[in-house]
Amino acid sequence: MRYLLRNCTLYTGTTVLHHHALLVQEGRIAAILPELVAPDDVLAVDGRGLSVAPGLLDLQIYGAEGQLFSVSPGVESLEALARHTFWHGTTGFMATMPTNSLHMMHRALEVGLEFCKQQPGLLGIHLEGPYINPVKKGAHQEEFIHAPTVAEIEELLMRADGMLKMMTLAPEVATPAVVAKLREAGVILSAGHSNATYAQATAGFQNGFGAATHLFNAMSGLQGREPGLVGAVYDASAAQASIIADGVHCDFASVRISKKLMSERLFLITDAVTESQQGAYRFQRQGNHFVDEQGTLAGSALTLPLAVRNCVEQVGLPLAEALRMASLYPARVLGLDDQLGLLETGYTADFWLFDEDVNPVATARAGELMWHSEKSK
Repeated sequence: MRYLLRNCTLYTGTTVLHHHALLVQEGRIAAILPELVAPDDVLAVDGRGLSVAPGLLDLQIYGAEGQLFSVSPGVESLEALARHTFWHGTTGFMATMPTNSLHMMHRALEVGLEFCKQQPGLLGIHLEGPYINPVKKGAHQEEFIHAPTVAEIEELLMRADGMLKMMTLAPEVATPAVVAKLREAGVILSAGHSNATYAQATAGFQNGFGAATHLFNAMSGLQGREPGLVGAVYDASAAQASIIADGVHCDFASVRISKKLMSERLFLITDAVTESQQGAYRFQRQGNHFVDEQGTLAGSALTLPLAVRNCVEQVGLPLAEALRMASLYPARVLGLDDQLGLLETGYTADFWLFDEDVNPVATARAGELMWHSEKSK
């Protein structure tokens, strides 16, 4: 399909353009043109004065619409995640399986492979555990926590067949052989649920770890005599880190301070779960977050548009930068920033339209545009 999206403000990821149009052809961005010189022989789609930005990317989400992937790793759960994220301007997501049995981990990978043959949106599976430090388990189930072995990793990678894209593990429990196996397979290693010392964490970032999971949460903190994992993240110039900008998992001032120190290395995730009363993970909602049966803080109730808005209204970031934290920067983590995260000629036509309050109104994946309400049509 070929069309021209006009009458909108374009947040391209590098600049903000007014009075420009987006030419979409065969699922890609064919051109960005001043409206005055845009061709008039192409189907015109009215952007209705809305803003347009690259599709959002969520690298850590567990459930939506009452379907928790952590408990029911099936196609139905992934379909719920796909609908929910797309509705909220998110064109790519990484379904996350927290610390669980090997059977559940294998099942998550197999279902991911099956789902990707049916429909788009899933970027891969993120295994958060079980190779973590029980001291920093948070809401994870301790009975499943254990140290990794090369044989176990090889079995995971064989079953994954490329579906395992990211793994959160504690640097202090990962042997060099385990790290090497995962990196050889292209798995992004993210330090998290860790009580690592500054030295241990720094060694991890120097030897295969490229990211950190939900900065501040379930990790050794920054202190004067022991900078911990947080200090190592700040200090490692190539380390990227996700953060949950809901004001509960960390104070908005902590987001602001981290942004000043890390700049483009900090990116947004939702860490979103849904209510569940069965299986190993049982959550109930409390305001804008979830807790487990013991009252331990678990996942968030965030969407990425809300996280972006929080970064603008509560952290004080420019909208263009907050948008990059949920699109371009996670694309870089995945090594997909040559295809996703920008409105640029040749890039996949994944984008969303939103109003002045950062509420999603429409989303396009590979150029297929869907308005989210009858009122918007």
